[in-house]
Amino acid sequence: MLDDVGRPGRRLRRLPSRRGLPWTTGRAALLAAAWLTVSVGLAPTRAAAEGTRVVTDSAGRRVVVPARVERVFAAGPPATVFLYTLAPDTLLGWYRPLTLDERAYIPPRYAALPTLGKLTGRSNTPNLEAVREARPDVILDYGAVGAREAALADRIQRETGVPYVLLDGSLAAVPRAYETAGELLGVAGRAAELGRYAARVLAEVDERVGRVPADRRPRVYYARPPGGLSTELIQSLQVLGAANVATGRAEAGALVRVSLEQVAAWDPDVIVTIETAFAASVRSDPAWQGIKAVRDGRVYLAPLVPFPWLDLPPSVNRLAGLKWLGRALYPDLFTEEDVRQEALAFYRLFYNQPPTEEQLTRLLRGV
Repeated sequence: MLDDVGRPGRRLRRLPSRRGLPWTTGRAALLAAAWLTVSVGLAPTRAAAEGTRVVTDSAGRRVVVPARVERVFAAGPPATVFLYTLAPDTLLGWYRPLTLDERAYIPPRYAALPTLGKLTGRSNTPNLEAVREARPDVILDYGAVGAREAALADRIQRETGVPYVLLDGSLAAVPRAYETAGELLGVAGRAAELGRYAARVLAEVDERVGRVPADRRPRVYYARPPGGLSTELIQSLQVLGAANVATGRAEAGALVRVSLEQVAAWDPDVIVTIETAFAASVRSDPAWQGIKAVRDGRVYLAPLVPFPWLDLPPSVNRLAGLKWLGRALYPDLFTEEDVRQEALAFYRLFYNQPPTEEQLTRLLRGV
């Protein structure tokens, strides 16, 4: 556990507890086993300086942080979404302005937070002055935790003087990430609730998909712009046991251009996308009519607001899309009611604002 060291003071206001979905003994045991290793994700020791702690982040970096963390600069889009779901009162701002559609799903006082930009991204130049002006206690990053990310974290920490903590953003690590961040931010109860939900959904999806023989699992193309002719590898397809047709050609976190001839050669069983224009045009575009997924009517547009259910950013918003994607890939295993009830539960718990019936119907238009 993380022990506060230093001056006493008010603790962060905790978000109201919300009732989750039923939690069986078996699932609780599964979660407990998954969390046996949580201590290695963010291990604290007492620092020499009064009012600080030393934490070891997911990249194995020892970082000195304040005893009480109240102001957090999210390093990029995945970290922003992750932090908003856990401790929105610590979030200093968004990585870009929210659209009107997105604001409809975010309580007004959080939607009104300023735009601060981002520190991460392959083509992004970190705005360190924005960090200094925001006066954060900590910079929090959520995503890959390899050597490149650790080097960037070290550089930004050195140049700004602000502690920079890296958390593993893989889907399998979501429960542990919430546990460790919850203790860092003083919201362990809220974190445990979100972690239990994540562990339950991951376990349920794994159990259902585990029944499907390898030769019965669909081959899937993830279509991105322009015109559906870019793609990448996304973890959600891996979790659902599907075969991404671009494996060996694409990589995670980076779009790669492909030709229509290549997509036709792959001839996927299913196409999924977060691109509204592509989803609207592909079914009537003669150039795509020879592809099996289009012929069979298996082109699916994922729900998009406030954050897309498949990707962009690859954060905890992907949890909302697992059963939706399961329904698209395995309609015999996941029902429309499964998807609807999971969406209500996720938005209520993670976004603190459940959708109205009208909003939910619009969200699920791609199913």
